[in-house]
Amino acid sequence: MIDFRYHLVSIIAVFLALTVGLVLGTTMLQDPLLNTLQSETADLRGQSEELRAERDDSELLNTGADQFTDAVAADVLEDRLLDREVVLVAAPGADEEVVQALGGRVEEAGASVAGRVVFEEAFLDSGSATFVDELALQVAVDPGDLSGNPYDKAGTALGHALAAPDEADAEESETTEESEAVEDAEATEGRGRDNDDAEAEGAATEDPETGHDASAVLSAFSEGGLLTVEGSPAASADTLIVVAPASNAPEEDAERVNTALTSLTAALHRQVGPTVLAGGADSGRPGGVVALARDQEPSHATVDVVGRSTGDVVAVLALADSLDGSGSAYGIGEGVVGFLPDPLPGPVESAETEADAEAVAESGNEDEARRRAPRSGE
Repeated sequence: MIDFRYHLVSIIAVFLALTVGLVLGTTMLQDPLLNTLQSETADLRGQSEELRAERDDSELLNTGADQFTDAVAADVLEDRLLDREVVLVAAPGADEEVVQALGGRVEEAGASVAGRVVFEEAFLDSGSATFVDELALQVAVDPGDLSGNPYDKAGTALGHALAAPDEADAEESETTEESEAVEDAEATEGRGRDNDDAEAEGAATEDPETGHDASAVLSAFSEGGLLTVEGSPAASADTLIVVAPASNAPEEDAERVNTALTSLTAALHRQVGPTVLAGGADSGRPGGVVALARDQEPSHATVDVVGRSTGDVVAVLALADSLDGSGSAYGIGEGVVGFLPDPLPGPVESAETEADAEAVAESGNEDEARRRAPRSGE
């Protein structure tokens, strides 16, 4: 008959066997196991040192590349955007220093920064989509032409407000204004000039075809707390740089935020013309706005290396490269055609230079024509 003593002896035997097994196992395996662990630790320590040295070398090389870029940027960018009017569009969360740096590079390329449009965080809030949609319809020249999501509509309305009139419209507007000025002067002879000055200032941002006030569109979005306007971007832009957020949106919001920004950029591009969507390296990785834009194969340019001197220059070269057609993808992310345009875009000839060259060609002076002709590689 099995009694309590039997159970007690069995339990003691089991624990004794476990104890003996542990002692024997640790004694026999201790040395080989420790040797293996020590060897692997040494290997990992060596790899860590190598990676640290490579990181330090990369940082030194990047710093040197930025110094070199600063030294040659003026020559590389000279006249690449000659006489262009660029508007800088900063997405919510864009780095102010990056926006300023891009503005400086744009001016080195011979362009003027007509102004900035800085979007507020409220513009991308999930609860603001309906307001953005309704506001775009209210201020649009022709609400029936708006389609797509709220940010497609907002981009179309804002792009129309930012876009400079083409030459034909500008000449027609100038002729009309001159004619109206003469009529007003005859009809209001002796009246003070203050009202005339105010009317002329207001007419500067009116659409020559519809009379729609572009500055009023920007003001409506500004008063709605969706953006801030700096400078005089209304009816001024013939090129755009859209600066992406400094960091990617949280994973749960990434798709919604990136879709909104890519829709906005594409709509602005359709209205204004040459456009670059520029962001840092993170923006070109999965989950980034530049990566999403590239998936959609846009007709505007994209760059994912801004934030350093070299990347800022690449962004301006990408804009220059897109003056004569659609843009491409530049930087280091997936889908790029190269780090920078190859070949580099050449300088833009001013209207005075072209007229001078034509006059020389017509004169028959071949030596002078050859002297004034652009050199190879320019």
